[in-house]
Amino acid sequence: MAKVLSAKRWYRLMPVVFITYSLAYLDRANFSFGSASSMASDLMITPAVSSLLGALFFLGYFFFQVPGAAYAEKRSAKRLVFVSLILWGFLAAATGMLSDPTQLMVVRFLLGVVESFVMPAMLVFLCHWFTKKERSRANTVLILGNPVTVLWMSIVSGYFLHLFGWRLMFIIEGLPSLIWAFVWYKLVNDHPHQAKWLTPEEREDIEAELAAEQKGIKPVKNYREAFRHKKVIALCAQYFLWSIGVYGFMMWLPSILKSAPDMDIVTTGWLSSVPYLLAIIGMVTASYFSDKLLNRRDFVWPFLFFGAIAFYGSFLVGSSSFLISYILLVVAGGMMYAPYGPFFAFIPEMLPVNVAGGAMALINSFGALGSFVGAFLVGLLNSYTGDYGASYLFMACSLLIASGITYRVFSVKKSTKEGALIANDHDLSARA
Repeated sequence: MAKVLSAKRWYRLMPVVFITYSLAYLDRANFSFGSASSMASDLMITPAVSSLLGALFFLGYFFFQVPGAAYAEKRSAKRLVFVSLILWGFLAAATGMLSDPTQLMVVRFLLGVVESFVMPAMLVFLCHWFTKKERSRANTVLILGNPVTVLWMSIVSGYFLHLFGWRLMFIIEGLPSLIWAFVWYKLVNDHPHQAKWLTPEEREDIEAELAAEQKGIKPVKNYREAFRHKKVIALCAQYFLWSIGVYGFMMWLPSILKSAPDMDIVTTGWLSSVPYLLAIIGMVTASYFSDKLLNRRDFVWPFLFFGAIAFYGSFLVGSSSFLISYILLVVAGGMMYAPYGPFFAFIPEMLPVNVAGGAMALINSFGALGSFVGAFLVGLLNSYTGDYGASYLFMACSLLIASGITYRVFSVKKSTKEGALIANDHDLSARA
């Protein structure tokens, strides 16, 4: 009978992980509210430049994922995240002190570079602490920092903008990261054997279980071999397309809603928060059943498919009914976020620990590139067409193709040993 691993990991580590990633999204997503306020007129930002500014973050985010994952795996995720927290807190607060678009471009790019280390470092960190049967739920707690933060940040930022203006909003919302860096460093450990808050037996049980899982995965020599495999390449393409929808939506939803007749910034904030409430429910549900059935694929592709359908429905409705279009946007937002936990559980179950972190970072890099494309092109389409129909159609097509890739590339089969559905990816050590 398998040993029950210590529940202290969940109580000690996951609240810290959740808050840390939440702060990353606070400093990332509040730019969309600055763009919907008077920042553009104060800094004389044209619509085309605004699209570029929204996307520059993700360009910086693209380049440094793999080095960050390599450092986290070989050295310390704890130290990397600590330094990143301090740097991104300063950069986020500095946004409120800038005087022209060029300075803003530099800060947005650097903010992307600094935050690029965090996601791969966190995924590597969780792989050191949680087993296959727990990993989708652990990933979901991490990534819940995204929709939960955007939910409350949408409301709070609306009030901050109304009361203080965009400059103080950025400064106030950048400061918590500086304080939290020291809390993070105090409370976490890179590996179970370093954790004095576990008993020696608890430490040994966790590391023995994680080591046993590695024996069932065929070895992959290095990053180059892992990166060339056809299924890693497929996941890069899938996540690129998925991220077009997610960040085209996240970056421009406040501006889309603000354009409605008689819409003030506070109401925009409240309405912008609703999709993320649905996202939270979907993420928790998908991760629970994905872990229970050990099935990743079928808790990813259907959500992306229905997100695409919702975007297409909003395209068909157009401006004829704000309410119906808004409800469809809520559904699209919730569906896009729901599968993150199962998706990021794919990789460490397919690749050994020496290359899994780098592969997750590579895939996340292509997600950042998709985020750049989504944030830039959605803003550009909105600007040049004068409405949002073309951008809805663009995001729908991206999600539909991402759904198809997930369904086609990753098959599932019945496991006689575990009696559950698992990914049929035993050939991952072969070259593409």
